[in-house]
Amino acid sequence: MPTPDTITAAQLARLVGTPDAPLVIDVRIDRDHAADPRMLPASVRRDHRTVSSWAADYAGRSVVVVCQHGKKLSQGTAAWLRHAGARAENLEGGFEAWIEAKGLLVRPEHVPERDDKGRTVWVTRARPKIDRIACPWLIRRFIDPSAVFLFVAPSEVVDAADRFRATPFDIEGIFWSHRGDNCTFDAMLDAFDLHSEALDRLAVIVRGADTAALDLAPQAAGLLAASLGFSRMYRDDLAQLDATMALYDAFYRWARDAVGETHNWPTPAGGTRA
Repeated sequence: MPTPDTITAAQLARLVGTPDAPLVIDVRIDRDHAADPRMLPASVRRDHRTVSSWAADYAGRSVVVVCQHGKKLSQGTAAWLRHAGARAENLEGGFEAWIEAKGLLVRPEHVPERDDKGRTVWVTRARPKIDRIACPWLIRRFIDPSAVFLFVAPSEVVDAADRFRATPFDIEGIFWSHRGDNCTFDAMLDAFDLHSEALDRLAVIVRGADTAALDLAPQAAGLLAASLGFSRMYRDDLAQLDATMALYDAFYRWARDAVGETHNWPTPAGGTRA
């Protein structure tokens, strides 16, 4: 059982990918990070030696601090963060405990460089439907909660990416795009090595809806219908993205926790459902 201000790997794993997930701050020393540069989902690296200068950036936020073993570096950093007004916890057992628990890890090779405010910046075609919503959802939930998304005319994506130091996605001829029968969401799961039973199940639904292969999953038709409906409801692409984050949150939680649950009516005698 964790001590106060400590969270276990199992408890953190239940929060990863959900709207309630804390920001994860990785304070492993350079030697430990070089030995395994993978990162916990939605995490950012900071230097524990300068925590007094950046702790105030996280005031009012929920934070989990990770070092290699969950001892002095993460506990001391978390204490500084609490002093600055953050709701900071230490990951019990640190990075090694997360590895032992087989927690999701992000391969960092393809995570874009961050801007001067610490954000990754992405650009794609305007008027998103499915893949251009699913990918931002994946990025904000598992890569960078503060990620910025720019929606521009299709002909301007590449030039806008160059001028604004943004990473283009979901257009032809670039790294983040469809590959064979797979869509950009699949490409991101592969490149970041973000494979889990739930995310892989969600990927099939996204692929079916995005590529008109509705026979891939019975839920694909529902995602397509909802996505087209949201597209008609919102003229502003960012407002649409904000609104549909909850849609993907719901599909993800179903894929993770509720696949075996059914619902019927009328309720059988005794008030139980099959």
